Amino acid sequence: MNEQQNRTTRQNSAVTVIGLGPMGQAMTRTLLTAGHPVTVWNRTASRADGVVTDGATLAATPSEAVEASDLVILSLTDYQAMYDILDSATASLAGRTLVNLSSDTPDHSRQAATWAAGHDATFLTGGVMVPAPMVGTKAAYVYYSGRDQVKESHLATLTLLGTPKHLGEDPGLAQMMYQAQLAVFLTTLSGLMHATAMLGTAGMKAKEALPELLSAADSIGDILRAGEQNPGTTLDAGEHPGDLSTVTMMGATSDHIVETSTSLGLDLALPLAVQAHYQRAIENGHGRDNWTRIIDSIRGTR
Repeated sequence: MNEQQNRTTRQNSAVTVIGLGPMGQAMTRTLLTAGHPVTVWNRTASRADGVVTDGATLAATPSEAVEASDLVILSLTDYQAMYDILDSATASLAGRTLVNLSSDTPDHSRQAATWAAGHDATFLTGGVMVPAPMVGTKAAYVYYSGRDQVKESHLATLTLLGTPKHLGEDPGLAQMMYQAQLAVFLTTLSGLMHATAMLGTAGMKAKEALPELLSAADSIGDILRAGEQNPGTTLDAGEHPGDLSTVTMMGATSDHIVETSTSLGLDLALPLAVQAHYQRAIENGHGRDNWTRIIDSIRGTR
C-alpha cells in the first residue's frame, strides 16, 4: 500500500463517539462530513436520532460501540460517566485508543489513564476550547496530553475537530490547561454580569452596557502584552516591579468596587474575593509591588 493509500485509509477510518450532548453531536457531524464512518452510543438513545439521520450508526451497547472502532472519543459530563458506561465493556478495550474530551480534574485524568492501561487501552486526555457550534472550524483548538505517539497515530482525525495542541506526557496536563482556561473564562463572565448589574442600577440597559464592557474585556490582553514583551517572564523570575500599577493602587480600586456594590445592594461574592487578594498582599508588605504580587496568596505563599 503506497503513502497516498495509507493516508486515505487513515482519513476514512472508523470512529466511535460516546456521549451525544451538543459537543458530541458536533464532533460526530464533523467526522461524518469528512467521510469517517461514525458509530455512536448515548445513555438516552433518542439523542442519537439527529446524527443517525445524518449517517451515524447507533450501537446497541457500549461494548458494540467500542468494538466498532480503534479510536473511541468520549464527550461526557465527567470522568465518572466514563466508568459507568465502559465498566460493562472493559473486555473490548484492549488495543483501542480512548480520547476523553470530558471535563473533570487533572487527578481524575491521571487515574483514568492508569485505568485504561490496566485494560490494555491507550489513553489521551483532551480539552476542547470552543463551544459546540465552532467544532471543526478554523477557530477550534483542542489541548491534549498523554503519549505523543498516541496523538500522532490519530492526528489526521483529531485535527478535524480543531487544531491539536499537545502539552506533554502527563495525562493531567491537558485537563489542567482546560480548567485554567475556564477559570479565566468563567471569572470574566461573572465580572461582565456584575458590571452589567452595576450599570443597570443607573438605568442603563444591558444592550447599551455590554458593548462597552466587552470592549474593555477585549483590551485586557493588549494591555498585558504592552507591559511586557513576553508576558509571564517577570512572574517566572519572581519579579514584581511597581513602576506602573501597584498593589496599593489596584487594592484601592477594589475597595471602591466593593463600596459601590454594597451601596447598590448587589451580591458581593466576586468583588470581595478580588479585594481579598490585594488586602493580603498589602498585609504581607507588598503594597509597592506590581499588582501581579497577588499571585503569592493565590499560590498559598507570602
